[in-house]
Amino acid sequence: MPLLPPPSSSSSSSANPNLTLFSPSQNPHSLSKFSFKIPIIPLHSYLTITSCSSQDSATPLLEESPTRTKESGYDVVSENKVLVVRRPVMDSSGDGGGEDSDDDGGLARSSAIDSGLAEFAKKMPMFEPERVEGSSGSLERPLAVNLDLALYRAKFLARSYRYDEADEVLDKCINIWPEDGRAYVALGKILSKQSKMAEARAVYEKGCQATQGENPYIWQCWAVLEKKMGNIRRARELFDAATVANKRHIAAWHGWAVLELKQGNIKKARQLLAKALKFCGGNEYVYQTLAMLEAKANRYEQARYLFLQATKCNPKSCASWLAWAQLEIQQENKRAARQLFEKAVQASPKNRFAWHVWGVFESNMGNMDKGRKLLKIGHALNPRDPVLLQSLALLEYKHSSANLARVLFRRASELDPRHQPVWVAWGWMEWKEGNIGKARELYQRALSINSTGESASRCLQAWGVLEQRIGNLSAARRLFRSSLNINSQSYVTWMTWASLEEDQGNSVRAEEIRNLYFQQRTEVVDDASWVMGFLDIIDPAIESIKRLLKLDQESFTKAKVSLEKIAEINGKGSIDEESSGFLDGKDDMESGMGMDLDAFISEKLSLDPSKLDVRMEPSKAFLTKRTTTRPAPRRTWRPENRSTTIS
Repeated sequence: MPLLPPPSSSSSSSANPNLTLFSPSQNPHSLSKFSFKIPIIPLHSYLTITSCSSQDSATPLLEESPTRTKESGYDVVSENKVLVVRRPVMDSSGDGGGEDSDDDGGLARSSAIDSGLAEFAKKMPMFEPERVEGSSGSLERPLAVNLDLALYRAKFLARSYRYDEADEVLDKCINIWPEDGRAYVALGKILSKQSKMAEARAVYEKGCQATQGENPYIWQCWAVLEKKMGNIRRARELFDAATVANKRHIAAWHGWAVLELKQGNIKKARQLLAKALKFCGGNEYVYQTLAMLEAKANRYEQARYLFLQATKCNPKSCASWLAWAQLEIQQENKRAARQLFEKAVQASPKNRFAWHVWGVFESNMGNMDKGRKLLKIGHALNPRDPVLLQSLALLEYKHSSANLARVLFRRASELDPRHQPVWVAWGWMEWKEGNIGKARELYQRALSINSTGESASRCLQAWGVLEQRIGNLSAARRLFRSSLNINSQSYVTWMTWASLEEDQGNSVRAEEIRNLYFQQRTEVVDDASWVMGFLDIIDPAIESIKRLLKLDQESFTKAKVSLEKIAEINGKGSIDEESSGFLDGKDDMESGMGMDLDAFISEKLSLDPSKLDVRMEPSKAFLTKRTTTRPAPRRTWRPENRSTTIS
């Protein structure tokens, strides 16, 4: 702001030294001011200034063009606000330079230079930062509650597959609240669901810059994205950045540990999980991962203890109950497994994984009606999930008819055309029915979606078996080789290829293939001595843990301990008489026990058990719905075009 001296009839240096200075404010309608004493220098001309001392030489080079008034004799700022150039004051203490600057030639030269600089200054753009208007302005930043509402709306739109509208909402959130990381995380996840990996990566990078690297959620989501894209080294760096941003961010520690587990770095994964418990305390996901490690190493009592800790941390954790049930299935404790499945659906009644795994378990145990019913309940609660329909289709093909299975496979493929296992399972069924051409077409469709993933490896192996059975041995060899190029650890594919060569009389070649498998196999060795040291960290009651983790117990005692733990969670002090069926080897079907499934779905889920078959029928809206987007062209997969690294 220019300094405006108070009006006075005299311009001498003896004027009132008190000066009012107006400071800029964010509210243009109110000016803040404060006073202090400075010497006043009279302005004789806007082109030349008589310097009094060397301390007054620091004056701005650009100033607004003043206009001289006759009444006060002072220079005031005119309304046109034209920028003119003020020459710097020369030091007058040496060689009479001040007297030379007053001659006519110097004045003419300075006027020419000043006028040229003034024209140049008019063309220069003036930067003026944007300011948020005050309460009296028309533009105000919305309240924070609007961000919460917008994020919820974007989540709702994404669940309804209205991704474009969700992107628009989140873009507005980022523009208005760039410092909040939730919008970046939500937008990145939506883009990754649409396979727009490069755009999602750009969103995460922008979010890290906007939040100055202090938001661990953005780092963690970015790391998960890089892991999906196969950039393992980059994913490690991003997980590390997330833990640096916040060492109490449990998702970063757990995600990093899972990454190391998939890479075979068991020791590193255990270290990361231990740090997670150290910095974040007890967490069901960490305990569950550790329990699965112990189960894989055949240390089942340690695994049960860790599953118990996971369910204590969060009794509503459906994943922990399901993982524990898988352990009991491996140990052939069917009754304990059923009780754990019941706990899973009670913890999360609409969880599709709980109904799916339970239904498959009952089908494998020979309870077809119950398995079919569980899968139908899961589909009624999750009508857009293709996996439930896929398992139901296989069940109907095995115990009902192929035509009904085809209807279910077709509906599953319509729900999610990019779900590869549906196409592979459908192709397997058509091959079993003798429709070789249809099976090849379905396998081709599955590979056109993705030809480098684990599902593609299984598809190539199944296709190779098809070609082997009909006598196309060269095509079968190429398909097996392509499958192993994707997943070299597949024991089934190696042994199937070796069996093909042995059936053809090439026993030497078959032995070479078996030797290749054992040479390239990645064998992970876990250290059993690590367990006791880790349990010292998670629970101070060392003696009670050691008593719990005795490895010389009989199978009867192990089963009894498993039921005691479940009874403890149910609020029972010990095993009651109703649990004797488990100890005697009886299951729920024989003892007549178990959860009343019909009452549960009627009370908790508002489903009519007698109308589950009606719910399986497609609605008219679903049948008449037509997509307006043009489908992506199918990519033709040819096994001879793939690079072969296995001879």
